[in-house]
Amino acid sequence: MSLLLLFLLLLAPFLCHLFYPFLLLIYRQRRSPLRHLNGPPSRSWFLGNLIEMHDQENSFLIETWQDLYGSTFTYRGFVGGCRLMTTDPLAVAHILGNAYSYPKPDFVRDSLATMAAGHDGLLTSEGEQHRKQRKILTPAFTHSHIKSLTPIFWEKAEKLRDIWLDKGTLPLARVDALSWLGRATLDVIGLAGFGYHFDSLSQSSDELADAFSIIFSTARKFRVMTILQVWFPFFRRFRRNSKTMLQAQATMHRIGTDLIQRATAEVSEKPVNKDLLSVLVRSNSAAATQRMSTQEILCQISTFIAAGHETTASALTWCLYALSQSPHSQSTLRAALRAIPTSDSQSQLTEEILKCEYLDWVVRETLRVHAPITNTMRVCMKDGGDEIPVTSTSENGSLGGFTDRYGTRRSSIPVNKWDIISIPISAINRSSEVWGSDAKVFRPERWASPPSQANAIPGLYSNILTFLNGNPLDGNRACIGYKFALIE
Repeated sequence: MSLLLLFLLLLAPFLCHLFYPFLLLIYRQRRSPLRHLNGPPSRSWFLGNLIEMHDQENSFLIETWQDLYGSTFTYRGFVGGCRLMTTDPLAVAHILGNAYSYPKPDFVRDSLATMAAGHDGLLTSEGEQHRKQRKILTPAFTHSHIKSLTPIFWEKAEKLRDIWLDKGTLPLARVDALSWLGRATLDVIGLAGFGYHFDSLSQSSDELADAFSIIFSTARKFRVMTILQVWFPFFRRFRRNSKTMLQAQATMHRIGTDLIQRATAEVSEKPVNKDLLSVLVRSNSAAATQRMSTQEILCQISTFIAAGHETTASALTWCLYALSQSPHSQSTLRAALRAIPTSDSQSQLTEEILKCEYLDWVVRETLRVHAPITNTMRVCMKDGGDEIPVTSTSENGSLGGFTDRYGTRRSSIPVNKWDIISIPISAINRSSEVWGSDAKVFRPERWASPPSQANAIPGLYSNILTFLNGNPLDGNRACIGYKFALIE
C-alpha cells in the first residue's frame, strides 16, 4: 500500500499537467451561458457538429440552421462545447468591431502561424503589436500606390491570356482555371509585393513557390491529433516536422532574409521602388519602438504570399464560373468592356476599365455570392464576459432579438470569457432577408439598386462581409489589402 501510495503521489503532478487544460475546458463549457440557447443537436460527443460543418458551403448548412433556429443559435464543438453562431448584423458589428477583445482562438492562430512562418505576422499578431504593424503597413496599401502597380497586373493577365489562347487552339482543350490563375496571382504578389520573380506562368516550379506550397498544404490538413495538442500540452512534444517541411521552412527563411537585405540596400539607392516590401522598409525607418523586427517582416512576406494569391485566384475562378453559368451576364459584361475606347496609354485604359459600371457589379456580386473566406472565428477575452447586443427590431418593424431554448425573448447574447463565436461570412452575404428570395443567385443587376437592408451589414466593402468589418471600434482586423485585390 505504501508503494502504491508513493506511486500515485509521484503520478499526480503528471496527471494534473496532462489533464488540467482539458478539465478546465470542460468546466468552462459547463458554465457557459451559451448552453441555454437553441441550436442543432450534436452529432458526436467528441466532435459535435464539426464534421457536418466541413462541407457547409455545398450543403448550405448554416442557412438551413438559420431557418430552423433564427439568426442567433449555438452548435457543438469539441467534446460537446457550445459555440455561438450569429448572423445578426448588430452582434457581428460588436464582435468584429471590438477586435482586440474578440481575437482569433489560439488554435486558429496556430494554424495561420504555420502558414505565415510564425505568430508575428499581421494575421496572427494581437494588441499593440498588431496596432503597430497595421500603422507601418498602411502606406503600402494606399489607392494611389496600388494603382502604380497595375502594369504588373496587365503583364501577367496578358501572359495568361496568351497561354489560354494557345491551349484553346487544341481540339477538346481543357484548362484548369484555378491552377493557372493561382500561378498568375502568385507571380503578381511576388513582383508587386517583394520584387521577386516566381515566373510561375513560365516554368513549372520555383524553390520558394514549392516551399510555400508544402507549408500551406500541410497547415490545411485536419487531424484529430491537432485538436488533442490544443487541449493536452503533453501531446505537443510529439509534434514532428518532416524533413521536407523543415527544408521548406529553411528555404522561406533564407529567401525572405535575402529579400529584406536587398530591399534595405536598394531603398537608399532607388527611393522610388514600388513593391510593398520596399515601402515597408522605408516606413520602418522610424523610432526603434515603432519598427518591425526582422522576424516580423519575414512573417509579413509569407503572410502576404498566403493572403495575396490563393484567395484572389479563388475569387477569379468563381467569377469565371458564375459568368459561364449566366450567358446574359457574360454577354452584357463583354459588350460593356468592348464599348470602352481603346487607348495606347495603359494607365488611361486602366482608368476607363475601373469606371465600367457593369464590371463593378460583376465583381461585387462575385464577392457576395462566392466569398473566398467563408467564415471567421473569434473568442471572447473580456474579463467577466460580455453582453453582445442584437437587433431590437427587424426591417418590417416586428420584434427582433432571439428566443432561447426556454422561450425567453432576449435582446442581447450573454457570453463568458473563453466562449467561442463563429461568424458565417457567406451566409450573411447570401441572406435572403437582406437580398431577397434569389439571394443565392448570381445576378449583377441587383447592384443597380441595392436593398436598404444591406446598410445594416458592417462590411468594409459594399455592405458585404467578404473583407470583414468596416467600422472598427477597438482594433482593425479588416483586410488591409482589399484595394489591391479589387484592382487585381
